[in-house]
Amino acid sequence: MIYFDSAATTLQKPPQVARAVQSAVGTLTGVGRGGHRAAMRAAETVYACRALAAELFDAAPEQVIFTMNATHGLNIAIRTLVPQGGRVVISGFEHNAVTRPLHALDAHITVAGRRLFSPDETLAAFEEALAQGQDAAVCTQMSNVFGYVLPVMPIAALCRRYGVPLILDASQAAGTLPVSLQKTGARFIAMPGHKGLYGPQGTGLLLCAGDARPLLFGGTGSSSASQEMPDFLPDRLEAGTHNVCGIAGLLEGLRFVRARTPQGILRHETRLLRELLPRLRAVPGLRVFSGERQGGVLSFTVEGMDCEEAAALLGRHGAAVRAGLHCAPLAHESAGTKEEGTVRVSFSAFNTAEEVHTFARLCKKLFAPAEKPKFPTCY
Repeated sequence: MIYFDSAATTLQKPPQVARAVQSAVGTLTGVGRGGHRAAMRAAETVYACRALAAELFDAAPEQVIFTMNATHGLNIAIRTLVPQGGRVVISGFEHNAVTRPLHALDAHITVAGRRLFSPDETLAAFEEALAQGQDAAVCTQMSNVFGYVLPVMPIAALCRRYGVPLILDASQAAGTLPVSLQKTGARFIAMPGHKGLYGPQGTGLLLCAGDARPLLFGGTGSSSASQEMPDFLPDRLEAGTHNVCGIAGLLEGLRFVRARTPQGILRHETRLLRELLPRLRAVPGLRVFSGERQGGVLSFTVEGMDCEEAAALLGRHGAAVRAGLHCAPLAHESAGTKEEGTVRVSFSAFNTAEEVHTFARLCKKLFAPAEKPKFPTCY
């Protein structure tokens, strides 16, 4: 199988990730729930993962919160900063993990930047909205649909200028693009463990630059006599037993990313993108979405064919892609593809140029209009 759906979940993991999860099942217990060897080894593993994430993302270890996924972290961040009926500016390429919590709060949402691969327009729209006063700004670092890399550093600078706290969604960026809590000055940065960090599903990270409102309440292994959640991080946001097995796998995923380097993985993915783009553009009937500021994700549509049908057809021929709205209808609305959706291709460190070439040939075979038979002219 050619697996080109890593923007959803990286299927191919470093083998040490699975080994770590399997080992943890039989050797590690809960953090802060005992002084015996299994509990202490669990605490060491969890702290090692926390410390490595802090190193990679320019944070202090206590600012690294373990979550179930990026959605979990974004809900914490949004609930902390946005009051009921509050005012928020977001980019035109946000995921439902951002827009649904905001709608649940009846927030007044300003959408800034609706043109695909147009960072200047995005930046100008953010400045206009920020100047009007907002409770928070939310911006994805890379569109999960189109791979558009948004100008987050200039947006972060504008947020600091206007005194608006920034929530950064690094779901598609973590593991390939620079992600820095210190350099952005973001209040929160959320990311999943199961995409570009090569960890298991059910893991995620939230970087917190300040206090946060707990989403869950319960035991933390600390301050147990109090009926209030601890007032210090990370305990304040980590109620209940940690996903120690998942975190053990995530630790190995982070080690893989550190060894390969995010820059090295990005170079690999963009090389594959450059290999694929001209080959897809050469297929009649395909509309391919691409631009200068693009990571290892791209979308296309097939003339006269539903995107779900196209993806299913590719799947039957051994190519795994995703089709539809990708849980990001706002991004499709911005790009003008909300009615039909797109077929999405996304890479990882484990994909190869040979797979790209095979996939391009497959697209040509399946989607290029058949040539009409030529008959001799009769007089």
